[in-house]
Amino acid sequence: MADPVALMALAIDAAIGWPAQVYRRIGHPVNGFAAIIRCCAERWNRGGAGTRRIAGVATVLLLIAVAGGIGLSVTWLLHSLFGEWSWIAVALFAAPGLAQRSLFEHVRAVRDALAGGDLAEGRSAVAMIVGRDTATLDQAGISRAAIESLAESFCDGIAAPLFWLLLLGLPGIWIYKAINTADSLIGHREQPWREFGWAAARTDDLLNLLPARIAGPVICLVAGRGWRVMWQDARNHASPNAGWTEAAMAGALGLRLAGPVSYDGEAHAKPWIGNGRTDAGATDIARALALYLRACALLWLVAGAAAWVR
Repeated sequence: MADPVALMALAIDAAIGWPAQVYRRIGHPVNGFAAIIRCCAERWNRGGAGTRRIAGVATVLLLIAVAGGIGLSVTWLLHSLFGEWSWIAVALFAAPGLAQRSLFEHVRAVRDALAGGDLAEGRSAVAMIVGRDTATLDQAGISRAAIESLAESFCDGIAAPLFWLLLLGLPGIWIYKAINTADSLIGHREQPWREFGWAAARTDDLLNLLPARIAGPVICLVAGRGWRVMWQDARNHASPNAGWTEAAMAGALGLRLAGPVSYDGEAHAKPWIGNGRTDAGATDIARALALYLRACALLWLVAGAAAWVR
């Protein structure tokens, strides 16, 4: 059996996550990537469309070099210091790249607010995890937004970083987190990011290609349903990847997700995903969280099996 780095990293993240006290004192490792991205944007996101696109490619390559270099260096250093026990330290450095606990806590906060009848608090809680306008959302809109975020983030917050950790070790998970952070900050179709963020968005799509197509079936598998909706509606999402987990969750819960939404006061007529109810509520969020926990547990089994096979 190989060292169970990924399994240990999942356990550490589930047990303690990234404590708020630590975040207040030193921030989070992805903040370093965000600082690099903002610096590159300030210096390089100028000139013609072609120039900005080339600058965006350079930014992605820089992030890969920095994240991969740090991952390799830390792995080598820990191995030199701790020898055969270095895998425990590697897991400690990998755990912040996962988001099982923080995602659960953020979505649970939305459920708790709605269960208590506090729509204002529900809007405030869901605004922490979605980019859409939340000020006018009713209970159903808040609930669907929370469930959609849970489904999408199951891939890019847990399944995808775990995939790259298993495949490439510490360099893999931190390269993924660097690119995913870049996609969040600059991978937008609107100006002034359209050309500069093109490389970040396409690289993030590539890195999520296989994980999304694993994460969707994982949700269907633990739910025992949702397969037909996933196959039919996965492509209704603007993202080539996010639709897999959202459609799986919609089918598993018997809901319709996505649909018309507003960003920065501008309405977007997005297609629906799923063919069930739209009147979601706190109970549906609780059901989604239960599925999420079972899906995470299955990934734990995959991580353990990968260590055993190796």
